Amino acid sequence: MTEVASPHISHPRIMVLGVQPGSPPFRIVEIDGEVVGAARAVTDVLETAAAFGITVHDLDDPDVVRWVGGDRYTWKPR
Repeated sequence: MTEVASPHISHPRIMVLGVQPGSPPFRIVEIDGEVVGAARAVTDVLETAAAFGITVHDLDDPDVVRWVGGDRYTWKPR
């Protein structure tokens, strides 16, 4: 298999982990592989990214943000 034929695996700088139970529920945010905070809404993710000098233009771009256990609309435990 050549590199051209291999699947592309992105390694985005921002990873938003699955929803954690709480009052209100939250999601852990990692940047560059380190836990940097908790988000209770998508705006928290954007603010955290900006604090680390990352401008997010497309929250659905898997090369920018990886959403684990749901997408940007998932903020309640399943």
